[in-house]
Amino acid sequence: MKRIVRAALLPALLMTACTGQPLPADKADYAGHWRGGGVDLTIAPEGRVDYVKQQGKSRTEINGPLQGWIGDDFVVGVMVVKTTFDVTEPPHEVDGIWTMTVDGVTLTRDQP
Repeated sequence: MKRIVRAALLPALLMTACTGQPLPADKADYAGHWRGGGVDLTIAPEGRVDYVKQQGKSRTEINGPLQGWIGDDFVVGVMVVKTTFDVTEPPHEVDGIWTMTVDGVTLTRDQP
């Protein structure tokens, strides 16, 4: 009986680990498509994050569910494979243009 319960729980746990946490109300400004300095970042309100950083011939790509927040920083990944994005300037609007600084790169959000 214990094996049946474990077998039934495993897919549920994996599905939970693979789905992101929706953005909380106080982080709603993070949602959108952000670009700048060779970085392309998309944060979906449902909790999906897609990140590409191109530097010369080097390319870094991270795609996964949003796992949580540490202050203004956000954590993306599945199970033990996680990446924390360092947000030194959270999203803010100046003269109608939204910007934020992630991992030392200033990004601008595309207008809807």
